[in-house]
Parts: sequence; C-alpha cells; structure tokens
Amino acid sequence: VQLVESGGGSVQAGGSLKLSCAVSGYTLSRNCMGWFRQAPGKEREGVAVIYSDTIYYPKYADSVKGRFTISQNSVKRTVYLQMNSLMLEDTATYYCAAKVGPCAGGGDWRAPTSYKYWGQGTQVTVSS
Repeated sequence: VQLVESGGGSVQAGGSLKLSCAVSGYTLSRNCMGWFRQAPGKEREGVAVIYSDTIYYPKYADSVKGRFTISQNSVKRTVYLQMNSLMLEDTATYYCAAKVGPCAGGGDWRAPTSYKYWGQGTQVTVSS
C-alpha cells in the first residue's frame, strides 16, 4: 500500500490549495480515508475523513468546517482536500491516511492511531 500526497505549497491568507493523495495497492471503497496535519511543536490532528458507504460522512474538524472539502475518486484511487479561505493557522504538513474498514465512530476518527497507512506528507504554508 502506498499513499502519495501532492499539491502543497505556499499561499497567501485567503487563498486556496487542492491537495491530492494517490493511493496504490488499496481500494477506497469500504475503507476510511482521512487527511491529517501537523504543525511544528504540535500533535498530529485529524482534519477531514471520508467513507463512501454511509451518509454520515464526510466529517470535518471544527476548525476547517465550511472551508475545506474532502472528496475521492474511486476510479482514479485518489483522495482530495480542497482548502479555501486559508488562514495562517492552517500552516502545517498535511498527511493522507488510510484505515482498514469503516471510520472510527464519534470523534475517534481524529485519532491518528486508528489509521494503518500514511503518506509522506506535503507542506502547506500560509502567509499574511
């Protein structure tokens, strides 16, 4: 299984970026896919999660609701994170992650320990 993120970069506050996660050796259907981020000196945190087999997803961290959108293309085996209205506090390394089976319930989807496979990360820097 391999997850490869792309699309990171530098952008001014208020701008947009779209991250992609190309997945190989793994099916998106019936498996939970998430985006996480980690800023220097901070813990890795869940940003968004998607699971195709239920109406209860996607889910988002409160800090990104209304600004970020997670989506996936099962044919292309790619997961996306559209990020709009970027803020300085969105600066972090963003990681794609895969969990075997459904996403963890409640707020547990945000726990990194739930995910088995990880990408190498892509840097997002938001400046004023």
